[in-house]
Amino acid sequence: MQFSNEELKQKIVKLKEKLDVTVVAHFYQKDEVFEMADITGDSLELAIKTRDDNSEFVLFCGVGFMGQSVKVLSPDKRVVMPKAACCAMASMIDGMQFDNAIKALNEAGITNENILPITYINSDAEVKAKVGEMGGMVCTSANAKIIITNALKEGKKILFVPDRCLGQNIANDMGLKSCVIGDGTDLNDSDIICYNGFCSVHQLFSVEDIEFYRQKYPDIIIAVHPECDPAICDASDFVGSTSQLIKYIKSLPSEQKVAVGTEFNMVNRLREKNTYVLSSTKPECPTMNETTLKDLYLTLKSIDDGEPLNEIQVDEKTQKWAKIALERMLAL
Repeated sequence: MQFSNEELKQKIVKLKEKLDVTVVAHFYQKDEVFEMADITGDSLELAIKTRDDNSEFVLFCGVGFMGQSVKVLSPDKRVVMPKAACCAMASMIDGMQFDNAIKALNEAGITNENILPITYINSDAEVKAKVGEMGGMVCTSANAKIIITNALKEGKKILFVPDRCLGQNIANDMGLKSCVIGDGTDLNDSDIICYNGFCSVHQLFSVEDIEFYRQKYPDIIIAVHPECDPAICDASDFVGSTSQLIKYIKSLPSEQKVAVGTEFNMVNRLREKNTYVLSSTKPECPTMNETTLKDLYLTLKSIDDGEPLNEIQVDEKTQKWAKIALERMLAL
């Protein structure tokens, strides 16, 4: 039987009232899903907020690594996802590929004792665990500079995975040398050695897009996410994480025009006017947009039926070391 969106919303509300469940949604989710959430935010914000929540079930509307982060920080919670969607960036590196990155540094004469790995939170729990075992930690786009600043005090080479753009942008901001494994650079000459991963959505923006908006609106502000290419960030007026972008853009006068370089759903909710998407192509994350109202309803119904769908499981060793990597970050 097919239900309209309004009927699905009514059923979702009733099930939420009946069940011991908290629905959380990332900023990039579709509007109709986002509106049904009890808690909204970016990936780390959601993991922290749900850790302090008392519900037995966390129903996470996002992508896989985010659900894993909730489970790692709150192993006693039951975490389910309407869609077991995979972040394209997170899928670019697994445990074996992380080991190969370490091997590349070793072959350049950099020993494990002189490597401090840092992984962007957009990574699988297995990668976080390997980073944790090597004494490293997790970072977000909001705190990457703080994490790297502290890491450099150990006098080691920073291996930054998986997002080369975030790693290079932080290096540029701090006046440090960076490179990407395989780009032909001598790894010994760089402070931050980046893995060659990226966000497919944030690669859609170009310097030509910025030039177009500056010509059309001379006083426009360009605000972008640090997952964008360094050339984009260098040409922009403001660079910040999802939460930082929201705070900054909402602080602007309503008459101030701003073009934003990040995921479409979030940009579309920011302000009623004078907000533009910095791309001629709709920058919509395909995996974030997999979750529908029907998926949300069916997942709640599965909990009610005693057979939860897509429950997140993390093995004990991975959970232990991934949590250590996350907690090192939180301690800073």
